[in-house]
Amino acid sequence: MEDARILKGKRILVVDDEPDILETLIDLLDMCIVETAQDFETGEKNLRRGAYDAVILDIMGVDGYKLLEVANEMDIPAIMLTAHALSPDNLVKSIKEGAFAYLPKDKMVDITDYLADLFNARQKGKKDGAWFARLRPLFDEKFGPGWRKTDEAFWKDFDRKMIPSREELNQML
Repeated sequence: MEDARILKGKRILVVDDEPDILETLIDLLDMCIVETAQDFETGEKNLRRGAYDAVILDIMGVDGYKLLEVANEMDIPAIMLTAHALSPDNLVKSIKEGAFAYLPKDKMVDITDYLADLFNARQKGKKDGAWFARLRPLFDEKFGPGWRKTDEAFWKDFDRKMIPSREELNQML
């Protein structure tokens, strides 16, 4: 499995206030070195050590946006993980504030795919919207038709920068 190879030995910090989420992510990321924190203070202290390849942040229970600021300062890429903050506004805010991806907790079973996207994009030195392409049908279903119209300029720019064109896809194949 390609994902397992790129993830092997990566140091991941997971910050979430729910112990079952932490346990699940530890199990799913068994090819990685995973550390956890259940609160903002512990998460911030660990992040400031700067010894991580990526961080997975809950939004609501641990003040994930403040932790995202710290991750950005430390140049540690972040994936935002949420159940209660699943909304178009939080999706846009996460991306604007520098998160690599915004992932609903009910899709965390696929976390290795999203982390592999992150590491592949960083290796190539470019941004990647593959995570969004995978999740767009879910967002369309949860948020309803036309949900991107509220932030139309943001989404137009996002699509231009992050989603490969047909020509780019054909060149990849």
